[in-house]
Amino acid sequence: MERIQVLLADDERLLRAGVRLVLRHAEDIEVAAEAEDGGQAVEMACRLGVDVVLMDIRMPGMDGLAALDQIVAKAPAVHVVMLTTFGEHDYIARALRAGAAGFILKDTGPQELIQAVRAAAHGGAILSPRITREIINEYLHGDEGRTAEARRLVGTLTDREREVLVMIGLGASNADAARRLYMGEGTVKTYVSRILSKLGCANRVQAAIIAHDAGVLPV
Repeated sequence: MERIQVLLADDERLLRAGVRLVLRHAEDIEVAAEAEDGGQAVEMACRLGVDVVLMDIRMPGMDGLAALDQIVAKAPAVHVVMLTTFGEHDYIARALRAGAAGFILKDTGPQELIQAVRAAAHGGAILSPRITREIINEYLHGDEGRTAEARRLVGTLTDREREVLVMIGLGASNADAARRLYMGEGTVKTYVSRILSKLGCANRVQAAIIAHDAGVLPV
């Protein structure tokens, strides 16, 4: 069984130890390396080619946002999930728009953390439900210009693609979307790839933001 390779990037040793201990309980996940600052995270992510980076937003030296920018540019196949605390909304919004695979709270439960790593490794959107709606309402519903651009982009999609986009915006996995839309999971995956290409998105999170900005999601 091929294991998901994870890089932990956080300057707090205790937090890294806790995350490492949790992930050890998942047979399909392996902590490949650890970094104490953003610069180390960038170097290791590019050199090791890990599947997922769990990265703190705030770190000494190069912070998580700057490191995210470099990883997205240099190693786009690596999925970066930001570790955050409740209240860091502005940082989270910037990270999502920069191409992060999502964010999870540092006090996330063990099983949720494991599921988040698995989802990120397979291209899923990681949006902690405790604060997702607040983030979107406060920061991601943009000005009129951004709303108009989002609607223009969504207007390039077919009806079926729009249905899949709604599933993405709701945080549904490919399997969930397939079940709800009565489609094969492989077909959904093909639609997701096509949607990301049409919308010019790096990942599902950015597509979800466009769906919210365009107002296509149920209230």
